[in-house]
Amino acid sequence: MGYQLGVDVGGTFTDVVLRAPHGEVSAVKCLSTPDDPLLGIMSGIAQALGDVTPSLITRVVHATTLATNAVLERTGARVAFVTTKGFRSLIPLGRYARVEEDRYDLRFTPPVPPVAAEDCFEVDERVGADGSVLVPLCPESVRRAGREIAARGITSAAVCLLHSYADPSHERQVADLLREFVPSVVISSEVWPELREYERATTTIMSGYVGPLMASYLTRFQDELRSFGITAPVHVMESGGGVMSAVQAARRAVATIESGPAAGVLAASLTGHPDVISFDMGGTTAKTCVIRNGRPEITHEFHVGGKGSFGGRRAGTGVPVKTPAIDLAEVGAGGGSIAWVDAAGALRVGPRSAGSSPGPACYGLGGSSPTVTDANLVLGYLSPRSFAAFSLSAELAEKAVDRVAGALGVAREAAAHAVHEIVGAAMGSAVHVVTVQRGIDPRGFVLVAFGGAGPMHAARVAGRFGIGTVVVPALCGVGRVGGGAAGR
Repeated sequence: MGYQLGVDVGGTFTDVVLRAPHGEVSAVKCLSTPDDPLLGIMSGIAQALGDVTPSLITRVVHATTLATNAVLERTGARVAFVTTKGFRSLIPLGRYARVEEDRYDLRFTPPVPPVAAEDCFEVDERVGADGSVLVPLCPESVRRAGREIAARGITSAAVCLLHSYADPSHERQVADLLREFVPSVVISSEVWPELREYERATTTIMSGYVGPLMASYLTRFQDELRSFGITAPVHVMESGGGVMSAVQAARRAVATIESGPAAGVLAASLTGHPDVISFDMGGTTAKTCVIRNGRPEITHEFHVGGKGSFGGRRAGTGVPVKTPAIDLAEVGAGGGSIAWVDAAGALRVGPRSAGSSPGPACYGLGGSSPTVTDANLVLGYLSPRSFAAFSLSAELAEKAVDRVAGALGVAREAAAHAVHEIVGAAMGSAVHVVTVQRGIDPRGFVLVAFGGAGPMHAARVAGRFGIGTVVVPALCGVGRVGGGAAGR
């Protein structure tokens, strides 16, 4: 067995782990490069390898938030939706449940559908629920739709024909014809061949939305690795906790939407404790998941890109996606979350994050907004020498926190403590979603804290729920298990 590389790109830091043939592990943490994530990745790989010959790498596994960010930031490809004649309004009509403050909004505006009405197309065909062909496919109707899609400058198409899970032959023919006009075509019978037309359609659309971006990114990643001398196969973490080849990840990109958090949950399940609450706090978000009898909770439908990200199963929190995924609750609370005072004079933390550029004020990279990391440094929970890459500036952290303290009319330490408490409450609400809200008593569980900021907040989060044991793995920033430390 040769060397193996693990790569994870977060909102603030990029982590690279090198595993030697006999099990020795070394880790490198460097700032993420949001404009081009590959710059940070290749810098981290170069540092991790050191004197190791790149050709000795036999496997590369990559966990990425690329698909997630594309959905949240709406930076995916423009997608055309192609369906059976009579059903083009399926997506524009959509389905929505009001959540959070929307329940009380008298001027409520429904969210924008994933595909605009003018980008939805029909083809002449019809398959029955039993798979029988009721109306033969008209090839000319497909070519007509393809010409219109190309004329609109759309480069990705999602095909979801009625009852194609029972007989996918029409979808395959449509895809072959559309590829004469559209570079990227995905079909529902390959993405999620299951009944329930709306969910099957939205899942296919989201795969078409992030697929071209994922394909381009992974092609560049493999090219960069080859130029560096690494020819090993690349595998991508999928939402359900497994891995898939880079080729498959590009074809079924929807399965990577929760790629980033999945590996951490798996690591938490290997700590030797059967019942665990994983607590992953990075620079931008905090994520929790329940693990029972050593197995993470899995959901087969979650929602992306909407409000109220507490638990992706919750209807109304975005576009429904049908694919196996580790069942997470996520909040916009991380080390880089910015503290601010609202118009009513109340202290808020997040969801905006300083990220890696400019980062928290204490990084000394030009950031001036007070963040959770700055508050933790003021409180003494962080040492100025905490980071191997650079030292943290206590002076800059104090100056940033003073801005909040002045607005609130309190001492610096009191403001820093308030920031720490508020972000702890936000993360506690995520734990509440995956436990109490689902009828699970968290007191019998062990809290496993990892991520760059998780251990600093774990004890207080555990205390809120009466959890008596907290486990912090060694190299917790990358979730390495084995040799961790536990405290009561």
